[in-house]
Amino acid sequence: MTVLCGIIGRPSVGKTTIFNLLTGAAFSRGVNQGSAKIPDERLEYLATIYEPSKTTFAALDMVDIPGFDNDEITEQNFKIFLEEVRKADALVHVVRAFKDESVWHVDGSIDIIRDLNTINSELILNDLELVETRIERIETSRQKGVPGNKTELSALLKCREALENEIHIGEADLTSGERESIQSLEFLTFKPMIIAVNVDEEQLLEGYPQKEEVHAWAKDKGGEIFEIAAILEKEIRELEPDERELFLSELGIEEPGVAKLAKAVYSSLDLISFLTVGKNEVKAWTVEKGLAAKKAAGKVHS
Repeated sequence: MTVLCGIIGRPSVGKTTIFNLLTGAAFSRGVNQGSAKIPDERLEYLATIYEPSKTTFAALDMVDIPGFDNDEITEQNFKIFLEEVRKADALVHVVRAFKDESVWHVDGSIDIIRDLNTINSELILNDLELVETRIERIETSRQKGVPGNKTELSALLKCREALENEIHIGEADLTSGERESIQSLEFLTFKPMIIAVNVDEEQLLEGYPQKEEVHAWAKDKGGEIFEIAAILEKEIRELEPDERELFLSELGIEEPGVAKLAKAVYSSLDLISFLTVGKNEVKAWTVEKGLAAKKAAGKVHS
């Protein structure tokens, strides 16, 4: 199955660096697309046992969406931003904590909460406009009492209340039937969102300003948080494997942040890996969480 994760954020926060770390690409700007391997220790272990000709990890399609600059945004590039976000099944919102005088912030200072709110407000306003339009359409139609429309209207009213209180639709108190009724509307705040705080090496070890506020913000909005030192991880990846392990050990890092991020995105979409083994190939197949083993096997064979 194919799923897409969009990486969003302000300009010069490290989005493309994180995208390149996830996908192994070397892009610099624009709308970039690639595939991110989902690390899986179980698969690696099975590969040591079976010594297959090929080892295939599960993967996610990734898109690096150009940085959102509210001061210079035009109608055209804002439309592109919304279109790319709408296509995504999940979002990674990259925010900047790292200090680097050579990398200028578009607002002239580093403020994680401000940056989170800048993009979050646009997503909420877009969803609120869609909710209002849909409510009006149902209420003025002759099919207001039709069961399907009745369920959707109930969901939309709850969504409107949540959005007006700056709560994401994904966190609204909806029944399973209500959630299903609005699934096709592609609300932006209905998508799972993970916040990646891009820190420097010192901040990774000792913490960064606004950390408590950022975690409280994420808890309120429903996002999961990961701290990633993108430049440091880029430098580590360029080392030889033995040196890489030694460097990570000296820093007290058991697993790179980008690997944790990839796993978190995969999990946020309720996806798991169904593993198959053999001398030719050890492979992770992507299936929905909760799928019965027999049905998962059927997906593999089909």
